Amino acid sequence: MATVQQNPAGKPGRSSGIDYKRRGEIFRWLHRGIILLGSLVILFVVLAPVGWLVSSSLQTEAEIVSVPPHWVPDQPTLKNFQAIFSAGAEEVTYETRSTQDPASGNYIPSTARNLLPAMLNSFVVATLVVILNLLVGVPAAYAMAKIRFLGRSGSIYFILTTRVIPDIALVVPFFLVIKNLGLLDNILSLVITYLAVTVPFTVFILIQYFEGLPDELDKAARVDGCSRFQAMTKVYLPLALPSLVAVILFAFLTSWNEFLLALMFTQTAQSQTLPIVLASFTSDFTISFSFINAAGLLAIVPPVIVAIIFERYIVSGLTAGAVKG
Repeated sequence: MATVQQNPAGKPGRSSGIDYKRRGEIFRWLHRGIILLGSLVILFVVLAPVGWLVSSSLQTEAEIVSVPPHWVPDQPTLKNFQAIFSAGAEEVTYETRSTQDPASGNYIPSTARNLLPAMLNSFVVATLVVILNLLVGVPAAYAMAKIRFLGRSGSIYFILTTRVIPDIALVVPFFLVIKNLGLLDNILSLVITYLAVTVPFTVFILIQYFEGLPDELDKAARVDGCSRFQAMTKVYLPLALPSLVAVILFAFLTSWNEFLLALMFTQTAQSQTLPIVLASFTSDFTISFSFINAAGLLAIVPPVIVAIIFERYIVSGLTAGAVKG
């Protein structure tokens, strides 16, 4: 047992209690400092690539390949972005490419003219996937969460098992289906295949959220004369807004960033999406890193805007149904 210090008069002192409080305060500040340091390290690891992407998109080719690298451009330039928006103004041939020096920052890949149409294709595909996800996933999740029918549990487990299968294992079946439908080299082929990937996740998230809402709401709506559809749209959907935002973000980002299926089902610029065109910039006679980074910066703008718009619902939506009881 700890001994209590005594003063010369023989009475217990308070020095040990003060030392204990001081040590506790030191440990608390040390704990906070460790958390802050760890947070800063994680923040740097996450944001450093994005910072380098922004910085390098404003540099010339000579500056971007210099050693050591420049995190802050010496002479910021917008020529890389100007090249993207003017890429289709003149025809790029072997003769024009061979006279361009990549180190000057003026080199334009032959597929640069396809970048903006590919962004439009990606946006159209992602928007259609989001809309169809909600049209299919919301009624399915509501039915499985609030309607008791034969085979309900088996249906839920079947939906979950579809997410265990890796996407690459589905390429050949998807290809045969799309070929038989005559949709090769068509953005509708991407919409169909992306729905097969995203709908199970949408249904799973919404089921967990709907099950967390009281069944009494559904019963009260039915007593007041609402149909099943009206109860879903007027009662449960307003309450499920955070989970809806989560599935919207997931469906949009998955469709925007997907590469493998887009590579298999699209061959021409009329149907290719953004990841395919960005990858084609590295398959030319030479590579312009500054141009690729400028194109990459444009590619992350739409997802960032969508995330900022729905930021307040992201965390609550992703954790929907994680804790029950």
